[in-house]
Amino acid sequence: MKITDETKKLLEQLEKKFSAIDQDLDTHLEGLLHSEPITYWDYIQTDALLNLQVQRTNLPDEMVFIMYHQINELLFKMILWEISQVAHKKEITVAFFSEKLMRISRYFDMLASSFTIMGDGMEVEQYMKFRTTLTPASGFQSAQYRKIEFASTDLINLIDARFRENIDRNTPYEHALEHLYWQAAGKNYETGKKSFLLKSFEEQYKNEFIAFTQEYNTINLYAKFKELPKEVQEDPKLLNAMRHYDYTVNVTWVMAHYHAANKYLNIGGEAVEATGGSEWTKYMHPKYQRRIFFPDVWTKEELRDWGKNV
Repeated sequence: MKITDETKKLLEQLEKKFSAIDQDLDTHLEGLLHSEPITYWDYIQTDALLNLQVQRTNLPDEMVFIMYHQINELLFKMILWEISQVAHKKEITVAFFSEKLMRISRYFDMLASSFTIMGDGMEVEQYMKFRTTLTPASGFQSAQYRKIEFASTDLINLIDARFRENIDRNTPYEHALEHLYWQAAGKNYETGKKSFLLKSFEEQYKNEFIAFTQEYNTINLYAKFKELPKEVQEDPKLLNAMRHYDYTVNVTWVMAHYHAANKYLNIGGEAVEATGGSEWTKYMHPKYQRRIFFPDVWTKEELRDWGKNV
């Protein structure tokens, strides 16, 4: 075998790489003799992925329901991956920020348009049968989605509108979490009693959420935006990206979810209770909770009419 200049260059680069971590290059090269070529199914872990669907009933459309939600969780992971890159980058450019926001928006565009998979892809009769086996679980309990919210905006913008005046940056995280907008889905504010849906969710993730909100307190997407010089904040490309992401997540995607739920959970004009017991019609609709990640990029009129015309 002829050792070319390119091969020598590659060997020198490999020597430098492994020396930096106190590893012997020859040992790693020898290891290549015994390794198997990579295949698509090994790299993607196809077999493991396709064995994650476990039905609780013998109704065929339950498999659609399971796989659809698993796809959602994979997309949520992709979104968090992109947000993390923005949050932890020291110096942000308009091009970088805008590109990442549009990537994230495309994931949510996909999520929003995909609700027809459930809306038109499951028989109502089948769903109304297998949904009883899901109680008290609920899509409300997606920890990744909650993290997307925490990583997108200041915590105050996720507080129930009724309590925002009494919460600020000096409020302990644990107290603030008790007044998040989604607490309304499973908490009686007069008695303080929480539903099993909410209690089990918090038992599993509360400490993780507190740590996550602390981490993203000053590096969430909105905080990163507000750190930019005023002239950069007013860049049309960046503003459009901010607006698109905010509206896509908090109106378009939410309403797609709302309409899909309405098909299955609104019988004879009367809303059926969700599997977790939440009052989903008021919890989900944006005109009630007014979830807005980036208030500064909207006019007063747009903020006032948020979610009213959808």
